[in-house]
Amino acid sequence: MEISGIISAIVIGLVIGALARLVLPGRQRIGVLWTIAVGIVAALIGTALAAALGVADTDGVDWLELLLQLALAAIGVTLLDRVKARA
Repeated sequence: MEISGIISAIVIGLVIGALARLVLPGRQRIGVLWTIAVGIVAALIGTALAAALGVADTDGVDWLELLLQLALAAIGVTLLDRVKARA
């Protein structure tokens, strides 16, 4: 992964984290910074997973890669919310 790919994954991760909170029902007990962190990690993992599956480089928008990132971010936000709820 090149530096431009990492930077774009971070920028997309900011948006992905926010979208993950929007698609999840109810209130999440995690802060904005945790949401951003989960989004960035999900974007990086989603990009690597999409590259491994061969769907990262397509003509136009990489919808499958974005869906992978969003799903991973939603899972991450849910898991972190449950951990915070127990604490």
